[in-house]
Amino acid sequence: MPPRREMRLLWWAALLITAGCLLPMIAVLIAAFSGGTSTITMLWDTVLFGYSWTTLKLVALVALGTLFVGTTTAGLVVLADFPGRRLFEVLLVLPLAMPSYVLAYAYTHLLDHPGIVQTTLRDVTGWGARDYWFPEVRSLGGAALMLVLVLYPYVYLLTRAALLSQSSAAYTAARTLGCGPVMAYVRVVLPLCRPAVAAGVLLAIMETIADFGTVSYFGVQTFATGIYQAWFSLFDRAAAAQLSLGLLAFALCFALLERFNRRRARFHSGQRHESLPRIQLTRQSSRILAWAVCAIPVGLGFFLPATGLAIMAENSQQSIFDPRYQQFLKNSVMLASVASVLTVAAALTLGYLNRVRATMGSTVFLSIARLGYAVPGGVIAVGLLVPFAAFDNAVDAWMRTQFGFSTGLMLTGSIWVLVMAYGVRFLAAAIGAHEGGQSAINPNLDMASRVLGRSAYGTLRRIHLPLLRPSLLTALLIVFVDVMKELPATLIMRPFNFDTLAVQAHRLAADERLEGAAVPSLFIAAVGLIPVILLVRRMRA
Repeated sequence: MPPRREMRLLWWAALLITAGCLLPMIAVLIAAFSGGTSTITMLWDTVLFGYSWTTLKLVALVALGTLFVGTTTAGLVVLADFPGRRLFEVLLVLPLAMPSYVLAYAYTHLLDHPGIVQTTLRDVTGWGARDYWFPEVRSLGGAALMLVLVLYPYVYLLTRAALLSQSSAAYTAARTLGCGPVMAYVRVVLPLCRPAVAAGVLLAIMETIADFGTVSYFGVQTFATGIYQAWFSLFDRAAAAQLSLGLLAFALCFALLERFNRRRARFHSGQRHESLPRIQLTRQSSRILAWAVCAIPVGLGFFLPATGLAIMAENSQQSIFDPRYQQFLKNSVMLASVASVLTVAAALTLGYLNRVRATMGSTVFLSIARLGYAVPGGVIAVGLLVPFAAFDNAVDAWMRTQFGFSTGLMLTGSIWVLVMAYGVRFLAAAIGAHEGGQSAINPNLDMASRVLGRSAYGTLRRIHLPLLRPSLLTALLIVFVDVMKELPATLIMRPFNFDTLAVQAHRLAADERLEGAAVPSLFIAAVGLIPVILLVRRMRA
């Protein structure tokens, strides 16, 4: 194929991918301003302020919680020496495998009024239901705790990496000037890690805004639950689009604010001569405290809920090998496989175009494609269903008028529109994994290949793809697991009578059949362990 035609096809493919990423956001904007205002006015007078205030409070609690847990644990495993430090360096990543709504199901079974803990407390003490006070797990604080326990690894991983690459010069200077070890870490070392810490907290905030499973199960009224209620309870697509626009504004404001602050700040840690010194914890009390600080988030975020889910699943009299569950598993794996392959192919197209033709246009394409991660799944679902439903209805009306028969809904509610929603949502993750591998490929290899007569496509096939295989496999795995866990987009957009493991877990939990919900929840968590194991192997390398 001639080089010009190759580049033209690559450019048009990238343009089509970018248009697909922009479509839900533009559709939400148009639907929000063109629809009626009766429902949103009613919501404004009743619950809209509550949605906003609750969402802000939840974001603030999760941001503070992940900041504290992530930076504290990272500082301990990098800067302190205590028994089990090397083990905790790996174990602290494990909660990433747990979706927050799975944690919510497990802790409700443990801590709710009829749960194991309170039942045992009443049996031991003889108290009645009104004789004691117990924290309510189904609350804003409970939802924030679930999200902190599964999202702090974002902050931990990025802070740990920043600390390992930091020079000891600033820390040594602070100690020379009279700072103690803890104050030197808080006042000197940690501020130099601010870009990494801010990036981790921003990831946690984006996941919090997008969360639906945890907040809906705990009865916390946020924008995410409001979108679902407007769509399925009030049957008002315009109101759902207007709420989606509000949630989209939340997400983009946080992303732009963090990027603006980071761009204005400058950090110079100097040339790295030696690593930060590790503090020897000689006192027994200090060692126990450090061990407990690292053990608590791992225990609460992974081992305790995993054990609880295993006990619940054993008593549920349900099996993943049941024909119904086999169908749920088949649906989940099929969606995740197709979505991951197409999403990684889209990331490869955008990334390769930016490499061979680094123009303003290719840079803009990548920037737009990354926006999807800041857009919650519920917003993407509404933004895709509105235009596709309008298209289907227009085609159906035309066919009725011209030929006298109905075409029905050809695209709306189809698997392919759902796969498109997954692609828009998780394309940024695939781009990140692809860029990590592409940056290691020397540009001289591209030039040598072209000199030897290879076209751009030939260079991609013979040079880049073999070298990118580990990065592309990682991207495939990340997107696969994210799709397996995705709940709001699947709930809104799935075809009729087409359920996944995540949907089944949500349905059983909503019906208070928590022991039954443990079976699909355990399988989702087990699949989530795969990328965590790969990440641990990379940390060990």
